[in-house]
Amino acid sequence: MSYIQQPQEIEKNSFLIIDDIIRDSRPEYRFASDDHAAIIKRAIHTTADFDWLDILHFSEGVIETLRDGIARGCTLYTDTTMALSGINKNRLAQYGSECRCYVSDPRVVAAAKAQQITRSMAAVDIAMQEPGEKIFVFGNAPTALFRVLEHAEKPVAVVGVPVGFVGAAESKDALAESDLPCIAALGRKGGSNVAAAIINAILYRMPEA
Repeated sequence: MSYIQQPQEIEKNSFLIIDDIIRDSRPEYRFASDDHAAIIKRAIHTTADFDWLDILHFSEGVIETLRDGIARGCTLYTDTTMALSGINKNRLAQYGSECRCYVSDPRVVAAAKAQQITRSMAAVDIAMQEPGEKIFVFGNAPTALFRVLEHAEKPVAVVGVPVGFVGAAESKDALAESDLPCIAALGRKGGSNVAAAIINAILYRMPEA
């Protein structure tokens, strides 16, 4: 059996197929910019779902805000270890940025139990206590997204794409309607893999430091 074995070739061919499908099925579709195209296509590549052409909300200037924040050495906080694992931390480190996930941190576990809240909410509270500029990257926990919106301190930006049925759409609607720089997935779809893909799409279009 003959099949492609090189990772780079697989990815290259995947994006060519994505381009062909968009051209054939949505000939009228136009991306707002090359940056938007890179992010949306990587979300499609990650999920094989072309609904991403229509459901990603970008606040004005958010891509530049995220890129500038990473270049300044922000800390990215994820709501799951899956999102943490999926983000290219070597590329982040080139800019002095790093990625953390506190959902299993003993401080978070204790605070969540004491306050009767989700660990994702407690993780946001712990992150907010730390110094430095913050970017939140959520793909799973609507409660984490709601918690960020409740805090007086505002992060540099938020990638909010929680997946699910309870609070997921509502949390992302609230983010999109807020004054926070954000990328949000409207509706129920999302996921930690998509959250990581969005960050990676931005990283891969930044010059190597």
